[in-house]
Amino acid sequence: MSHDGDWIPDATDVAYIAGLGTPPNPALLAIEAAAEPLGIPIVDRESGRVLMALATGRRRIVEVGTAYGYSTLWMALGQPEDGTIVTIDPDSERTALARGWWRQAGIPDARITVVSRPALDALDDDEPALEGPFDFAFIDALKHEYGAYVEALVPRLTDGALIVADNVLWSGQASGSRPAVRGDRMLEAIRRFNASVLADPRFNATILPVGDGLLVAGMRE
Repeated sequence: MSHDGDWIPDATDVAYIAGLGTPPNPALLAIEAAAEPLGIPIVDRESGRVLMALATGRRRIVEVGTAYGYSTLWMALGQPEDGTIVTIDPDSERTALARGWWRQAGIPDARITVVSRPALDALDDDEPALEGPFDFAFIDALKHEYGAYVEALVPRLTDGALIVADNVLWSGQASGSRPAVRGDRMLEAIRRFNASVLADPRFNATILPVGDGLLVAGMRE
């Protein structure tokens, strides 16, 4: 197999890929428009498309970190019609807005359950909605808690389940392609998380250089 090792995908390649896909659902565009001026953290559109593809055939998804429900909606649009999502976020004002956009996209309320609590509290207290089993977990919340989220979620996952985590390249700082901010504890937490998961024998894992970096780990059977 031939590959030019000097070539790295750039904005032109991203635009080419985006041009081949179908236009985003109008509700996704509405979330983008609402989030941008307020600096609400959402995944980038390319990461959303990856999540939609990975959610194909996944019937029970758990998400840690909802914000405006952008990633939630990408996954819901990728799931089968009988698929469900449980998403965890303590900010009920944001998730109430998210519910409106999910409805705009035609997602029935019964398909998405919101747990309005800090994630580790809800997971530690055996919140009924989080019993599982789940076949997909997406993590995009407090970076220093990523490792704890994984440990709390693993007993709730099926064999072959996927775990996906966002922001694992931290704008190039995790790898060193960009200078790190001195004393950035989030960066150090991300580096520890990446090294831990990729070395963990429970998973087949890698990092996709999409958006701010997506770690993808499959649970070994």
